[in-house]
Amino acid sequence: MSTTSMHPATSASQNQPADQSQSPALPYARRRDQLVGSVIDASTTVLAQYDHDIVKFGMGAPAPDMLPAADFARIAAQVFSPENFTYGETKGEPVLIDALHEYLTSTDQIPPEQQGNRDRLLITSGGMQGLDLGFKLFVTPGDLVACESPTYTNGSATAMSYEAEILEIPVDEEGMQIDALVDHTRRTGRAPKVIYTVPTFQNPAGVTMSLPRRERLLEFAHRHRSVIIEDNPYGMLRFEGESLPALSDLSPNDPLIFGVRTFSKFVAPGLRVGWIDVDPEVRELAVNAKQTMDSCAPVPNQHLIARWLQEGGADSHVEVLRKAYRERKIAMSEGLARLFPGEVRATDPDGGFFLWVTFEEESINTEDLMTTALEEGVAYIPGPAFSPAGNFSNALRLCFASAAPDRIDDGLQRLRRAVDRYRAER
Repeated sequence: MSTTSMHPATSASQNQPADQSQSPALPYARRRDQLVGSVIDASTTVLAQYDHDIVKFGMGAPAPDMLPAADFARIAAQVFSPENFTYGETKGEPVLIDALHEYLTSTDQIPPEQQGNRDRLLITSGGMQGLDLGFKLFVTPGDLVACESPTYTNGSATAMSYEAEILEIPVDEEGMQIDALVDHTRRTGRAPKVIYTVPTFQNPAGVTMSLPRRERLLEFAHRHRSVIIEDNPYGMLRFEGESLPALSDLSPNDPLIFGVRTFSKFVAPGLRVGWIDVDPEVRELAVNAKQTMDSCAPVPNQHLIARWLQEGGADSHVEVLRKAYRERKIAMSEGLARLFPGEVRATDPDGGFFLWVTFEEESINTEDLMTTALEEGVAYIPGPAFSPAGNFSNALRLCFASAAPDRIDDGLQRLRRAVDRYRAER
């Protein structure tokens, strides 16, 4: 290589400010076009542009009155000591791993075959880091990743950031349609390298994968050596019906199951602490991968959660959440039936955070409706945000967990006004 190709020739013109309009394109990585971002997360910026009252059905977050803030304030005075404001172990603070393992064991969230095995747990900076680690470890550019449709597109977007090809599999009231997954594989001769699923109280649809489909999904994964990334942030928030076993319960110690969990949905999202439950061999690789990302999850917050778990705070708090979320789900379901009779179809979840609402009138575009809705004082996430292909233009997601029943009714009335305005203005 010549020196002139490495270093531009010196000239008087080089001392002049560069004309940025004439600058060559930056040498981005090939994955640049796959960094699609998140409509969901971007909604917080959109809301900040409005200074009037808005009922927030958009972000999937607990309402402020559902956070154990008083407990945290008390515990913080005990654990926010100088030694806890430094770097910690990448795998997580031992005190939190122990407290978490004890809590999961006491609430039957760990199969008997895995109880006593703390080597499967790794503490992450929120659930999103768990998803990132899963796709980082198992996706090579060009690999096929199957996801539900609609899906939590922060998950599919993470897969795309590693240059995956996304296959959308339809969802119905029993969750992912495994027949469609099998048919696609048979027709194309190509099985997905990774299957991403939120099987329990799915985001955004709220539906739960039935037991027969869970068993068929495991059978498919074992036949084709497909890794299942089981995203399970809502599993402990069941307020009706009978519990179903997680995929990891049905197939204990299965190296093909990469379990992702978070404290965001049943404790507080701002703590940014979650965990993965994986085969010990996979965990060692995940530790290496995490060390290139953030070294460790927030240490003070880990000690805060550990003490809260040790004190038994989670047991009583989860019961409060279940009761409150059931009331809020009923308020939202009844409000939709009253204010939109015959105009919408909504899912009826037994837990979690969300209702998936579809307008019978297919010409209603929920992305176009959004501006009017915000002007009327209500926020939601439009349906196309939950499909990499941009499907579901006449659907939207509503979070019932984020508002009290009277506030939910107020928000739905605002949505009613917005839809009427939208129709009139069209």
